[in-house]
Amino acid sequence: MSQVKRILLGVTGGVAAYKAAELTRLFVKAGHDVQVVMTEAATHFVGLATFQALSGRHVFVDQWDSRIDNHMAHIDLSRGADLILVAPASADFLFKLAHGAADDLLSTLCTARDCSLMVAPAMNRQMWENPPNQRNIAQLQEDGVTVLGPDQGDQACGETGMGRMLEPQALFDYVQASFQSKYLRGLKVLVTAGPTFERIDAVRGVTNSSSGKMGFAIAKAAFEAGAEVTLVAGPTMLPTPVGVRRVNTISAGDMLEAVNGEVPYIDIFISVAAVADYHVLNQSEQKIKKDAHILTLELAPNPDILANVAGLADPPFCVGFAAESENLLEFAETKRRRKKLPLLVANLVQNAIGADDNEVTLLDDQGQHRLPRASKEELARAIVKHTARLFNHYNPEV
Repeated sequence: MSQVKRILLGVTGGVAAYKAAELTRLFVKAGHDVQVVMTEAATHFVGLATFQALSGRHVFVDQWDSRIDNHMAHIDLSRGADLILVAPASADFLFKLAHGAADDLLSTLCTARDCSLMVAPAMNRQMWENPPNQRNIAQLQEDGVTVLGPDQGDQACGETGMGRMLEPQALFDYVQASFQSKYLRGLKVLVTAGPTFERIDAVRGVTNSSSGKMGFAIAKAAFEAGAEVTLVAGPTMLPTPVGVRRVNTISAGDMLEAVNGEVPYIDIFISVAAVADYHVLNQSEQKIKKDAHILTLELAPNPDILANVAGLADPPFCVGFAAESENLLEFAETKRRRKKLPLLVANLVQNAIGADDNEVTLLDDQGQHRLPRASKEELARAIVKHTARLFNHYNPEV
């Protein structure tokens, strides 16, 4: 689990205030210390008792709260905080922040802070697009405030458009990412993930067993580490990690084309996808009818995407994955040397496919580095950290 942080969660007036309750639950579940501060308007949407029960702490609204002996709640509450997140942040509150107003507890402690500030706007689409609001957003960004969202979608007023607050899980992921060390800041990373699907007919195909979980965790960890991340994904229903640009593909040919289009612009290529080894030559445009006869398929090898990239005249830093059912380290090291990879991650297929945890061994020129069983998210962070260390070793000028 990530290091425990002290988060001050500000809640302003708006229907999206109910989402802040779920966000509080997520932070507490992750082990963080959450202090909720509400504006008076926010209390008209969600009661104090809800946040008090979820956070396990008294909720503050009044800057003259008698529970603070020196009547300096704006100082006492903000000191020691690792982050202030205002979610939802109304148009009125964004105006206050942009102009340095301090006329209630939440706005005052934001101006008196000595930690990072994030805001998650939530408002009607016309309020979001209102030119003064856009000027306020631009000013906040110029002042170093991180603006998360908003999203596009259905709104409580019955309209559809920009202004909808990001979902609690997305906000949680952005906050978690902000707490991670930025090993890859300024670098561009390309990750492949998931299986490929090679068509037999209109309804059937050949594929590999892969949930995509490890590749998606790697993409998430690379974003957390400060990289600009593109994820080329095979067929999977996993949600796109926050901050990551996703390119969907189906076959190995599709994936190769997508990777080739990205490679000239990247620094690091992490090939996690379980690419099918063969594609079908005698595909049928229509569904093949089932009968008593044997169906014969003509299979031809698919291109080796990782080998193609690693074999370029000026390749990016390449990281491969090897899933074996036996002789893991022997087969994996042979693969690493054959493809001339600086780093390869090896695991047994029986330990990994579909699971939420795994154990892997990292193979590089210095030898073997075993990572004990842990969640794929934790392993991904360790792999990305090791990747960054090796990248800096091979590219000291970057």
